[in-house]
Amino acid sequence: MDLNYIKKLVKLVEDSNISEIEVEQNELRIKVTKNSQPVFSAPQYTHAVAAPAPAAAQISAPKAEALPVAAAPSKYHEVKSPIVGTYYKSPKPDADAYVKVGDRVTIGQTLCIIEAMKLMNEIESDVTGTVMEILIDNGRAVEYGQPLFRIQE
Repeated sequence: MDLNYIKKLVKLVEDSNISEIEVEQNELRIKVTKNSQPVFSAPQYTHAVAAPAPAAAQISAPKAEALPVAAAPSKYHEVKSPIVGTYYKSPKPDADAYVKVGDRVTIGQTLCIIEAMKLMNEIESDVTGTVMEILIDNGRAVEYGQPLFRIQE
């Protein structure tokens, strides 16, 4: 993708009522968003290009040096999102959640739904155990590989 194509995407988002557009071509992924809060997520392992911000909006912050941190082994199994989409805890807005903290789950039991491109994808437990943590709020965007649940086997 060239810079002119990226500029056209930015212009499309600015001049329309859409708040976000994402384009993926080969191994390059571009996501243009307007009027949103910063999103903090797990690092992506794809090449990403961010559209340049307008000169007046550029703010430089002091750079912090990242220190390596050893990951502590977790005593819980993490169920991760297999797709990018929107997390829903129940099949309908007025229905009970599929699971709550403290619930006992079995392999194959539906834990939640991830909506992707207007398709509702049921996410099932891959272990038997007790739900110890639900790591995402209802209606929030999730990334591929993002932990959703911690289950004690």
